[in-house]
Amino acid sequence: MGFTIGSSRTMRDIRTGTRRRGRSSECTAVAEYTGLWGWDVVPGARAAAGACSCGRTDCTAPGAHPLDFAPTIRAGATLDEATGTWAGFPGAAVMLPVGRAFDVIEVAEAAGRRALVRLERMGLPLGPVAATPDGRAHFFVSPGSAAELPRLLYRMGWDDASLDLHGLGRGTFVTAPPSDRAGLGPVRWLRGPALDSATNPPQARLLLGTLAYVAHRSRV
Repeated sequence: MGFTIGSSRTMRDIRTGTRRRGRSSECTAVAEYTGLWGWDVVPGARAAAGACSCGRTDCTAPGAHPLDFAPTIRAGATLDEATGTWAGFPGAAVMLPVGRAFDVIEVAEAAGRRALVRLERMGLPLGPVAATPDGRAHFFVSPGSAAELPRLLYRMGWDDASLDLHGLGRGTFVTAPPSDRAGLGPVRWLRGPALDSATNPPQARLLLGTLAYVAHRSRV
C-alpha cells in the first residue's frame, strides 16, 4: 500500500494502547487506523438529543457524517501527527472514507453474525467486520467491490432476490470504533483489523455467496 507506520516507539504505543496525558480513545484509534492499518480518517459529527454537532438544523444525518470543514488525516500519519490534528476537533467521531483502501458490504447485524461464523468455518479470507448501533454489519472488502456488486449478484443468481444487502463505495463514509453513531451508541468490531486484512481486504466474490444466502434465509 506504500504507507509508513512510523517509528518503532509509535508502533509500540499504538499496539499497547499507551497514551500520553490528555489523549482520548478516539485519538488513539485515529493513530492506529492511519499508522498501522493504512486508512485515511476524517473527523465526523456527533449527535445528542437528536441534534447534530454540525450545527445545521436541517441536517439529514445527525451524528453520521463527516464535518465539512475538517481535514482528512492521511494514511501513514504518525501518532503525534494524528493526535495533533485530532486535538483541533475534540469530541469528533472517527469516520473512514470508503472506496480508497476498502469498500463495504452492509447487511443486517444478525445476518452478518451468522455469515461470519460460516465464513470462518469455511476458512475463507476475511477483512475487518464492524457492527453499528442501529443493527448493521459492515464487511470490509477490496476497493471497487461496491460497483461490481450487481454484476456479481447476477452471476450468482441472486439478482432477482430482495436482499437486505448493499454495497458502500467511493463517496460514502462509515463510523469506526470506538465512536458513537447518530447518538445511538458506539460502533464495535465483530472482527478487528489485522495487518494482512486491513491492507489487503478480500475480494467481494469470495464472501458474497455466503452473505447473500444468509441474508435471504433471514427473510424467511
